[in-house]
Amino acid sequence: MKERSFTPIIDPPQVAILGVGRTVVVTDEPEKYANRSNFAKGVTVEHRDELDRVQREIREIPGVTAIIYDQTCAAEKRRRRKRGTFPDPARRVVINELVCEGCGDCSVASNCLSVVPLETEFGRKRAIDQSNCNKDFSCLNGFCPSFVTIEGGQLRAPKPTSIQSDIFEVLPDPLLPSTDTPYGILITGVGGTGVVTIGALLGMAAHIEGKGCSILDMTGLAQKGGAVLSHVRIANKPEDIHAVRLASGGAKLLLGCDIVVAAAPGALATVAPGETMVVVNTHETIVADFPRNPDLEFPEAELERGIAARAGVEHTNFVAATRLATALLGNSIATNMFMLGFAWQKGTIPVGRAAIEQAIDLNGVAVDANKRAFLWGRRAAHDLAAVEKAAGPAAAPAPAFATTLEDIVARRIEHLTGYQDQAYARRYKDLVVRVQTAEAKIMRGEDGLARAVARYYFKLLAYKDEYEVARLYTDSGFMQSVRARFEGDFRLNFHLATPLLAKRDPHTGQLRKKSYGPWMLRAFSVLAKLKFLRGTAFDPFGRSKERRRERGLIAEYETMVAELLTGLKADNHGSAVELASIPEHIRGFGHVKERHIDDAKQREARALAAFRNPASRADAAD
Repeated sequence: MKERSFTPIIDPPQVAILGVGRTVVVTDEPEKYANRSNFAKGVTVEHRDELDRVQREIREIPGVTAIIYDQTCAAEKRRRRKRGTFPDPARRVVINELVCEGCGDCSVASNCLSVVPLETEFGRKRAIDQSNCNKDFSCLNGFCPSFVTIEGGQLRAPKPTSIQSDIFEVLPDPLLPSTDTPYGILITGVGGTGVVTIGALLGMAAHIEGKGCSILDMTGLAQKGGAVLSHVRIANKPEDIHAVRLASGGAKLLLGCDIVVAAAPGALATVAPGETMVVVNTHETIVADFPRNPDLEFPEAELERGIAARAGVEHTNFVAATRLATALLGNSIATNMFMLGFAWQKGTIPVGRAAIEQAIDLNGVAVDANKRAFLWGRRAAHDLAAVEKAAGPAAAPAPAFATTLEDIVARRIEHLTGYQDQAYARRYKDLVVRVQTAEAKIMRGEDGLARAVARYYFKLLAYKDEYEVARLYTDSGFMQSVRARFEGDFRLNFHLATPLLAKRDPHTGQLRKKSYGPWMLRAFSVLAKLKFLRGTAFDPFGRSKERRRERGLIAEYETMVAELLTGLKADNHGSAVELASIPEHIRGFGHVKERHIDDAKQREARALAAFRNPASRADAAD
């Protein structure tokens, strides 16, 4: 690969003419600008991590200034890597879900939609979608010790299911729709997942059959996570097509590779009720609002209802295409081709199978994999139950979360015993039993308050100090999960802001994270054994402001629960549950956690006022 060189956007004459006082190039690869002989005078280079500082400095300079941000588009990186024309570092990011607090600071730092929510027994955490990760690594800047980079090796891809499975009969070809009048198809999805490719394949297949075809790709911001809509028209002859964009009710097929985009008003407007066939992937793709709202709930049921209401239930097909394609073919990138196969077998694509397969050959990218995905989509349309059965062993089983109060408490007692000791776990259990007993007297048959205390008293007791982070890396099966996902010769790097060693950022005053090698696991192993020092006079970490605040939160919560039990009534039970659940909003580490604590305390003050005076809450509701 050729080393890229930088041609200044602002040369010396332009600087003189425009009166630019200062120009800064911000890039993720400052090392490639070692030779700056072609730079205009005064142009400096900074790493992109310094963008915020550069912006703050440059805004104070009177007159015209310029920031040139040099970084390859994430979608373009993926395209080039597929073709082998862009470096693909042997480096991956993983998150230790037990260490993760679900604060979302990694999403704030990266604004990356490959950082996805992960629902766990102990609340919503974060994970990295390895199929979509563009290896930007800015998520590592989130202030959290749960991030680990895997250097070397490769992903241990799920073993694809054999295409020669004898559980399937030879599939019959469906009756294809007529193109005597232009046949409209709307394909919806998100940028970077191959939506445009599906339209292009249909266009080439139509060309192979001597038909006319028009394609209008509306790619919006053209970024991963941005909405993409491809308007495809296929007719017997090119001159039969008089408009490119599908008008209201103009789609004969809505192929929804992403349910969020498919349910958007612009997409649904092309659906003719009772006439348009709809095939939609139900996978929950992360939307752009998630980095700003870590508690965002995915409205899958609402989206499905909206689509079915528009098209008609009998014209709507929902399929878990991403889950099936990943389980059957080993990679979620096969999803859209799976969807095309499903729609074709349903008789909603007006070009023949041979032409589509020839178009896949001509495209020349992952030919065999795309043909397998197309075939599995056809099989799913013909016999979904059989395909679900075939995918079952390859799909990861859904975790079984505790549902009863007894199970919730039992799992947390086990965790707290490992966290500290049996006495610490007994402290937890005693308070939960007190709440359960008091609530049963006031609210017969209700256990909402006891459940809230069981979850969130535990959350405060199990604060993640240095000993607990070390334990969760060495005693929780973390390394086993890494080995299950990666193979080859790899090493781990841990990204931490260790309180006794980390330096502070001179501009923000916050601790800076640093990378530590595999030897950190041995250090973790030793540190985990020192948990008996926690909270004692010999605890080297216990005197920090953060640790003192965490211990104070436990005492404050116990005092608050005592007040709840003393004043608990039927008319303030809801306020009591809300108060007991306040620790849900306390997340993160360091300055991130401090900010969340301040917010939680404001919530607590409002909820406490409502608990003490239920009438005021009722008046406010009126």
